[in-house]
Amino acid sequence: MSPSAEPGYPLRLPEMPLHDPCVVVDQKTEHYHLYTANVSSLTGEDGTGTMVYRSRNLRDWTEPAVVFRTEPGMWATDGAWAPEVHEYGGRYYLFTTLHNRDKPLPVPPPGPYGMPVQLENYQRGTIIAVSDSLLGPFRPLQDRPAGPENFMHLDGTLYVDPSGRPWMVYAHEWLQKIDGTIEAVPLEADLSRAAGDPIHLFKGSDATWIGEELPAPSTGQLAPYVTDGPQLYRAPSGALIMLWSTYEKNTNGEQVGGRYVQTYAVANSGELAGPWFQHRPLVRQDSGHGMIFTTLGPDSRPLLILHRPFTNARGKIYEIDFVGSELRLGRQRTDLDSGR
Repeated sequence: MSPSAEPGYPLRLPEMPLHDPCVVVDQKTEHYHLYTANVSSLTGEDGTGTMVYRSRNLRDWTEPAVVFRTEPGMWATDGAWAPEVHEYGGRYYLFTTLHNRDKPLPVPPPGPYGMPVQLENYQRGTIIAVSDSLLGPFRPLQDRPAGPENFMHLDGTLYVDPSGRPWMVYAHEWLQKIDGTIEAVPLEADLSRAAGDPIHLFKGSDATWIGEELPAPSTGQLAPYVTDGPQLYRAPSGALIMLWSTYEKNTNGEQVGGRYVQTYAVANSGELAGPWFQHRPLVRQDSGHGMIFTTLGPDSRPLLILHRPFTNARGKIYEIDFVGSELRLGRQRTDLDSGR
């Protein structure tokens, strides 16, 4: 069945609209929960929000159900990008990004980048919602972003450090920074709000391979740099690994279709503060915003799920392994995602 056909159930990944996928494995019910932004033509529910597909085998998926929806009067009701769900303290927490173009933010000066156009800046941020069930409903802890309200930030994810302190790691938008960054803000123990000032982890241009096709480019030629989709994992060596996504550049220094990539960085110190060392991309082909989960059953293993292409995205699954302080990409699971 083509992606544009009327869906039947069970669904398969090629039939499932799936941008910024997040898989949560429920050991108790032996189900995989796959979260993405609400598609009203599938759920029958209008509005901005989050939906979830469920599966026992990663191949056959249920009709999606809405687990979160924005309500009139909230500070923002557009977006609901990059939903992900984390178990924390016996409850489930949804992180998703909203924005409101009617709440402008000051436009930063061009600085050293010499951007030829003025970039629109408006309120955008990750909210945190809570539920007692993976199936929702999720209710916002606060009617405001979890990070600084004057930052255009997105794709927030939960990281709990070895001392038990929760953090939200997020991407600070290139629209505001030009050279986008990955940052982290400490959270209160109940995740209700920020508990301190953000810290800088790294910037997009730290991945020096991004512009290696360019013939001796200038800084102005290379801007902007996009940072998307941070996700953190502990390697066997004790190092901290972060998946993140960005765009490669063409020979004019521009972002081009087909060049969204899944890459990663490593903090050999094992500390969130780093320093962070950039590695070459894991997957190209207009792929990205991935996350790693571990399969059910006696032969459990880690898998990487991401979306491809960026427009009209579908889920793609790869075997992946932690080797020391690095990641090794294995075969694509075409038995699950039908290839391409």
